[in-house]
Amino acid sequence: MTVPARGAVLEAAGALVWRVRTGRLQVALVHRPRYRDWSWPKGKIDPGETVVEAAWREVAEETTHDVVLGVPLPPLEYRLSDGRLKRVHYWAAQVAGRQDAAALRARPPVPRASRDEIDQVRWYDVEAAAARLTRPADRVPLVALVEEHARGRLDTRALVVARHGSARSRAAWPDDEASRPLTPDGRHQAAGLVPVVSAFGAARVVTSPWRRCVETTQPYASHAQVPIEHVPALSEHGHAADPGAVVEVVTDLLHRTQDALLCTHRPVLPTVLETLAAHARRGAREALPPTDPYLRPGQVLVAHVAQRAAGPRVVAVEVHRPL
Repeated sequence: MTVPARGAVLEAAGALVWRVRTGRLQVALVHRPRYRDWSWPKGKIDPGETVVEAAWREVAEETTHDVVLGVPLPPLEYRLSDGRLKRVHYWAAQVAGRQDAAALRARPPVPRASRDEIDQVRWYDVEAAAARLTRPADRVPLVALVEEHARGRLDTRALVVARHGSARSRAAWPDDEASRPLTPDGRHQAAGLVPVVSAFGAARVVTSPWRRCVETTQPYASHAQVPIEHVPALSEHGHAADPGAVVEVVTDLLHRTQDALLCTHRPVLPTVLETLAAHARRGAREALPPTDPYLRPGQVLVAHVAQRAAGPRVVAVEVHRPL
């Protein structure tokens, strides 16, 4: 028998699914009969999955609820009996509603976990949930969830900013810059964005009209069955002519209540990130990528936006890259 290396890490993901009922914050717990415990819905990341895809899939399997991920919560790490370190990534999440129909269309069906694995799913007020949880460490993300709620940072929408996938080199492409296409790797990255963008509920797709951006957003738009909105200001030439128009586009998306995907080019990203920073709390502002190239080809930045009386506020930022 091969003994796993002690330094190996088993990655897992899940979510704290929350709601407010009669003014009280509640969360969903699952009961695992095999372990006789109450815990958060979670599970191992399957081969080829990103952590965010595993999070919504595991929640759907164990609770039957389709969810949209919100702000990230503190992960947990603990040592397994075979010596491996297990790391569980968590997000706050809400049960999907009608406004999330497009994102759900982009997801494959998820089978229900057997009753041997999960036999009960129950909602608890957060105080009761803290007492019901079997493992004391599981209270760590719950404490963070309660703090985010108290600070008005739990009910958020997402603006997903993507840099287009890997494209044919400028030197090797004989035609105009706007028509330069994705490479096979870039098309693979674009396909990999579908479950990542879906995790955050994007109902709009806004992109530079240049071919490599359109090809990056096409798989998600096709699966979600939403139109692609071509915005010339998000192209390299549009940005060079009028950076202020990019500021207006991003600011408008921040004020909207819909989750959205925005795709653009590396030279445009500084203006996009500066606009996000202007609307961000300090911790989120400091988490924005600080140096060029800001995002790699096919990579996305998720800005979690809370709507405040004074205007939209970016309260958390995370970066993901499809596998």
